[in-house]
Amino acid sequence: MLTFAYQARDANGSSVAGLQEALNEENAINTLMTRGLMVLSIQQKSVTKSATRIGKVSETDIVLFTRQLATMIDAGLPLVSGLTALYEQCDPSKQIGLKRTIGDLSARVQGGDSFHESICKHPKVFSRLYIAMVKAGESGGLLAEILDRLAGFLEASARLRKKIKSAMTYPVIVVCIAFSITTFLIVRVVPVFGDIFKDFGANLPAPTQFLLDLSNAIRSNWYYIIGGGAGAFFGIKYLLNTKRGKEVWDIWKLKMPIFGPLTHKICMTRFARTFAQLIRSGVPILEVMEIVGETSGSSVMEQAIKKVSLDVEKGDPMTTAMSKEKIFPPMLLRMLSAGESTGKIDVMFEKMADFWDEEVEATLDALTSLIEPLLIVVLGVIVGGIVIAMFLPIFKLNDVVSQAR
Repeated sequence: MLTFAYQARDANGSSVAGLQEALNEENAINTLMTRGLMVLSIQQKSVTKSATRIGKVSETDIVLFTRQLATMIDAGLPLVSGLTALYEQCDPSKQIGLKRTIGDLSARVQGGDSFHESICKHPKVFSRLYIAMVKAGESGGLLAEILDRLAGFLEASARLRKKIKSAMTYPVIVVCIAFSITTFLIVRVVPVFGDIFKDFGANLPAPTQFLLDLSNAIRSNWYYIIGGGAGAFFGIKYLLNTKRGKEVWDIWKLKMPIFGPLTHKICMTRFARTFAQLIRSGVPILEVMEIVGETSGSSVMEQAIKKVSLDVEKGDPMTTAMSKEKIFPPMLLRMLSAGESTGKIDVMFEKMADFWDEEVEATLDALTSLIEPLLIVVLGVIVGGIVIAMFLPIFKLNDVVSQAR
């Protein structure tokens, strides 16, 4: 990205000076002219070489950028012209990160770097999968096709993540509401009933007394409870960021009664689709194994793929190497064996990814249908239990009065 210092006149003839970011001097002048300025002088000031100050780029922006660039290149537009067009159409108020990224890519390509070398400078924006596929596309002269395929892959991955997030949104909201209501009842409502029951001068029913003791304990030690909860949250978060903590968490996720099979299917979907796209793009098999391991999203899966990669490097067939790892289901091994014999591994893996996508969607729909009434019942039991415990002394008022006498 280049920065230019300019002097110009506006529509009223007043002198204006400032800085303008652009791909080159011509692009800077055109940008200033669209703002109604007549450029008197312009001079390059600095070059932004660091990718760390570019800003955040959303996944949606990356998908759109990839799809549009593929269309332009497929139409015969040179790469630099396509990048310039995408740079100019970016909204500077909403897509400043993408705009600066494209500007840096264009400047590097104009400076003589290849496209994959340019995107290598932005590891926070472009994943290793993206870089490997672009490199293979440039080497084979199929950049437009690879970018189009890559955009489709990113869209499919984004759809899967949205399905998972949407399926978990409702339970999380209901749990938060239930927690808020329960806390309000225990902290604010229960003490009011406690003051009333003091005048009875008799022993209260066990559920009522337990609830009053719990309310007093929470109100007396709320700072310890909040501090302990915050400490536990950040402690667990820190452990999950460690290598050992992540491994234990990933193993535990796969062993969960209901969510374990779902997590396994999601990992296998990501593995099969990524593998198919890389193989189809012409990426070497050992590099494919390394990339799919990094992008699998599970340390268990990553370790299994590393072992498979070592066996393949020694000369073993992929089917034999993968059959040694329990995480790979028999159906995948049979499809892989058929793919190796026909030379269509990518097709077989793509079909398996589509199959698991449907399985994940069906499982999420079933879980959503099951969780909704279950959460409503749990919420009703909690709130109803508190209400019944508070009114229990009133229901047994005769017994309480007789005890008092």
